[in-house]
Amino acid sequence: MFSFTKSTMITPEGALLGRERPILTPGTSFHEVLGTRIDEVPDGAEVAYFALGCFWGAEKLFWQQDGVITTAVGYQGGFTPNPTYEEVCSGRTGQAEAVKVVFDPTRTSYDALLAVFLENHDPTQGMRQGNDHGTQYRSAIYTTGPEQDAAARAAIAAYQPKLSSAGYGAITTEVVPAGPFYYAERYHQQYLDKNPNGYCPVHATGVACG
Repeated sequence: MFSFTKSTMITPEGALLGRERPILTPGTSFHEVLGTRIDEVPDGAEVAYFALGCFWGAEKLFWQQDGVITTAVGYQGGFTPNPTYEEVCSGRTGQAEAVKVVFDPTRTSYDALLAVFLENHDPTQGMRQGNDHGTQYRSAIYTTGPEQDAAARAAIAAYQPKLSSAGYGAITTEVVPAGPFYYAERYHQQYLDKNPNGYCPVHATGVACG
């Protein structure tokens, strides 16, 4: 207990219990910018999940991409079901701040979204992004099937030499099958649209994928 830090992954046994009821009731929220349901995946659309530090700026980054139908912020990759923001910030849920991206594959591609992900944070920092320290800020790609898994690993493998040439270390991004995505509180959804001057750190390395 005394050696616990927010940058050390909690064990399932040590994680907070959470709750059965969702923090944000499904079907009640529309995207503040795009006007679409944040919990709906239209026929023919695909879903991607990314964690790249503070989810406020990350969500804005993706909703601005052509071909993106809707986005939402939430918690993923950990152990505590339906956690609150305060619980995630404690480091005792194992959850990362994640962005759900629903996109039209006829207008954009998963590979294009992977490039946005890699180019707009520092994927070598482990359990942090800049001054944000803790497991909630880790870099992660949560995949929905073997095709996304293969694409994510290929993109990382291709990006590593470029980062290394620029003086960065090994990529620490975790690539794992997507587990439950727990929607964050309503005030976090499209936060930077509601709060244009809100906290929005940029941790891009300046290294391009192409």
